[in-house]
Amino acid sequence: MSTTTLITRIGSLVTNDPGVGDGSPLGLIQDAAVVVEGDRVAWVGPADRAPDADLVHDAEGRALIPGFVDSHSHLVFAGDRTAEFDARMSGHPYQAGGIRTTVAATRAAGDQELEANLVRYVREALRQGTTTVETKSGYGLTVDDEARALRIAARHTDEVTFLGAHIVSPDFADDPAAYVDLVTGPMLDACAPYARWVDVFCEKGAFDGDQARAVLTAGMAKGLVPRVHANQLSYGPGVQLAVELGAASADHCTLLTDEDVAALAAGTTVATLLPGAEFSTRAQWPDARRLLDAGVTVALSTDCNPGSSFTSSMPFCIALAVRDMGMTPDEALWSATAGGARALRRNDVGRIVPGAYADLALLDAPSHVHLSYRPGVPLVSEVWRHGVRA
Repeated sequence: MSTTTLITRIGSLVTNDPGVGDGSPLGLIQDAAVVVEGDRVAWVGPADRAPDADLVHDAEGRALIPGFVDSHSHLVFAGDRTAEFDARMSGHPYQAGGIRTTVAATRAAGDQELEANLVRYVREALRQGTTTVETKSGYGLTVDDEARALRIAARHTDEVTFLGAHIVSPDFADDPAAYVDLVTGPMLDACAPYARWVDVFCEKGAFDGDQARAVLTAGMAKGLVPRVHANQLSYGPGVQLAVELGAASADHCTLLTDEDVAALAAGTTVATLLPGAEFSTRAQWPDARRLLDAGVTVALSTDCNPGSSFTSSMPFCIALAVRDMGMTPDEALWSATAGGARALRRNDVGRIVPGAYADLALLDAPSHVHLSYRPGVPLVSEVWRHGVRA
């Protein structure tokens, strides 16, 4: 029988269950307690009604929230793009071609180096409260390099995405159609066994709508679920394609028409917003308020990558979303937890409810609002992942 742990004297508990507590989407319970049994949440409720447990952990009046669910990152890479960031901050605009720098470094790196980098960033995120991480390939762009990226990633997360269609490989610069054939053929065959998702960067300078459709439908035929890098740098077909194909998420969603917003509102595709990218590229902020008011489900993620959003901090992204994207503190936290879970089609993470994984973050603050009220302050003081203190 598993050991039980009672976390008690929680000042403010975010459950993301609107059926408990204050009835809000966050399902806030004041003066709360949580019982963990093994890797799962066993009980949630007021502290004065908590059952006995084998062990007791005193939260000392602090806030407890679900572990963050980062549903969009690019962590299998080598190299450094400090010079590119420095140049961009000096007035040069960001373009997708910068990815080629990381491709060259990643191809030259050994498996041990790539895995060490991945582990470093996963641990860095965990210290900041992120307990679920999705990550992608996309910096190899050969059959062998894409497959090894996914093989390495699959050792550290269940949420692995095949992104051979990140940009057209430099090896096929003069024949993009042949590269799409490679991605949808031999590369997909080699990568599908390691992946749950298939993704494509549908954007000027990367893949157009027809190419993106070919990549996604080929992945779907192999049993992979689609997600799309959509409408980041320009208006385009990415969001509409994502909704049409029933993609789990359309990611970025920076430049949207009214028709794009309406399609997202009518469909099941989550709009995943990545404010770290806009911060790092000085681009236009996504309009979260517009999406939320239309009834779109919104997730927040870091887009952690070496070129356009080199942050693993979900608290930082929450603060940006509240300050610059029109979200309330409650909406931003929900989107960084339950929203991310929706984008990964999960109901066992992103919530503190009986039966869910015991993925928890204790804040050195009385309320989750401090995540945006005190930006840049390391408020996550303790983390549990699958019931184990990190």
